[in-house]
Amino acid sequence: MPTADEDILAELREIKKLLTPAPAPPPPKGMVNEFKAFLDKYGVLGLAVAFILGIYLGNLVKALVTDLILPILGYALPNISNINTVMYGKFGVGDFANNLITFIIVALVIFLIVKIATRTKVK
Repeated sequence: MPTADEDILAELREIKKLLTPAPAPPPPKGMVNEFKAFLDKYGVLGLAVAFILGIYLGNLVKALVTDLILPILGYALPNISNINTVMYGKFGVGDFANNLITFIIVALVIFLIVKIATRTKVK
């Protein structure tokens, strides 16, 4: 008949066996399996989707700036009919101003998206 100490040792061995992590699976063999593992491990598909969406979001914001915000600035500054053609001496600064305004608005939109995603705990 087992004693109380032997029962406790048997239970502790069972607990240790349950808590011991399973060994890691061996790395996949073959080019196709390695490629699938690479895609899965690094989330390449998700990264590609985010990159493509980022490009089109940038194009959308650029169109917003070029077609809506800059004409409003043209009304606010009546001496400038087209901000892209503004010259400072021999230097064309209008295109730079257009790109600077676009960058600031894109950065603001991305900041707001990240802030909302962080607040709603979206990863």
